Amino acid sequence: MSKDALDRLAATIRARRTAASDTSYTRQLLDDPIKSAKKVGEEGVEVAIAATAQDRHALISESADLLYHFLVLLESRDVGFDEVCEALEQRMGTSGLARQKGPAD
Repeated sequence: MSKDALDRLAATIRARRTAASDTSYTRQLLDDPIKSAKKVGEEGVEVAIAATAQDRHALISESADLLYHFLVLLESRDVGFDEVCEALEQRMGTSGLARQKGPAD
């Protein structure tokens, strides 16, 4: 999946804000950010389990679920996917170890 595909998914999720909640699972999650956050946690655990089990198919499937639920959570909290991508861009070229230690370490 390219960033373009993730952008399209984010746009579809954003459009679900106007869907009927009795027919749209996405709308139900958008209306309940706490439920959305719990789903991200659940899917994250399922990704970790699939990875440790070395189950490639499950890892791919659960990762797709995680990305979907993550984008729903962002939308439910009015955070744009582009904002997250921008934060990643700003970190490019910066060592993760250096960022974790901070300037005082």
